[in-house]
Amino acid sequence: MAIASMKGKLIAVIGDEDTCTGFLVGGIGEINKNRQQNYMVVTKDTPALDIEETFKGFLKRDDIAIILINQNIAEVIRHVIDQHTSPIPSVLEIPSKDAPYDASKDSILRRAKGMFSSEDFR
Repeated sequence: MAIASMKGKLIAVIGDEDTCTGFLVGGIGEINKNRQQNYMVVTKDTPALDIEETFKGFLKRDDIAIILINQNIAEVIRHVIDQHTSPIPSVLEIPSKDAPYDASKDSILRRAKGMFSSEDFR
């Protein structure tokens, strides 16, 4: 039943130019009937407020199931990501070409680890 409700949902990307280009070449680019893109290219000059507004906009859209965000960009809006507790859209932090993934910074992963104890893995 949950899979049926996910049919037709999009992946959104907030990332650097290389990350967004890679996903767009892979076919995830979409513009909805309101002319809203499902991606945002972030440069060194992009204001944090613009990133935050785009992220919040993706959270409100009912056609987005997953938000991929470069971890170094996620750090800029960490306070907003930490407030998101709904399972859909899922927020996944990914590495960029210039910044490797650091699991200790990933708030979603930290939250997931808190759900289990070491006893659960024996």
